Amino acid sequence: MALSRKMLKAMGIEDEKIDQIIEAHTETVDSLKEQVSAYKADAGKAGELQKQLEQAREDLTAAQQDGWKDKHDKVKKEFDEYKNGIAAKEAQVAKEKAVRAYYESKNITGKNLDIAMLGSSQVISGAELDENGRLGSTEALDELIAGTFSGLVGKVETLGANTAHPPANNGGRLTREDIYKKDDKGRYVMDTADRQKALAQIMSEQS
Repeated sequence: MALSRKMLKAMGIEDEKIDQIIEAHTETVDSLKEQVSAYKADAGKAGELQKQLEQAREDLTAAQQDGWKDKHDKVKKEFDEYKNGIAAKEAQVAKEKAVRAYYESKNITGKNLDIAMLGSSQVISGAELDENGRLGSTEALDELIAGTFSGLVGKVETLGANTAHPPANNGGRLTREDIYKKDDKGRYVMDTADRQKALAQIMSEQS
């Protein structure tokens, strides 16, 4: 039942009090109307937000079904594998270079060096290098040189003068000119084995 002057007057309330009651009642009603309007507006916003949320979920589901995440993960995995592969190859090359230099320092050269490198694959893979690219430990290589590869170590011999084709007077040592000297038919005077030994002697004297 709506509040009215007639009802209040019937209740024996004075006119002055009736005006006060009516005024207070009107303010209360107006305030309630404003609150209802605000609630309705918020309810409308909530509904719109709910729709946006549902749409976002649908878009995400569609993207997942389209394989976007799987494609992303696959490309990332391939890139990481490629990058790790490059790093591994660079490390392997550095190890091979260090082992080759070590064998050469032990007078394993030429074809013998190739044989030693082929037979050292496991040792090379397990080798560790310092910050300067040198071998941290040569124990495994030393064992190979002392055992399996002992026959690959070259022997430096001191060669005397070739009496048939004497070299120039240089104190009894052959020069590179002597080693690569040819006869009148364009053939090397010294055979291949002697040339290699003479070169090894020169290199050992220079080191």
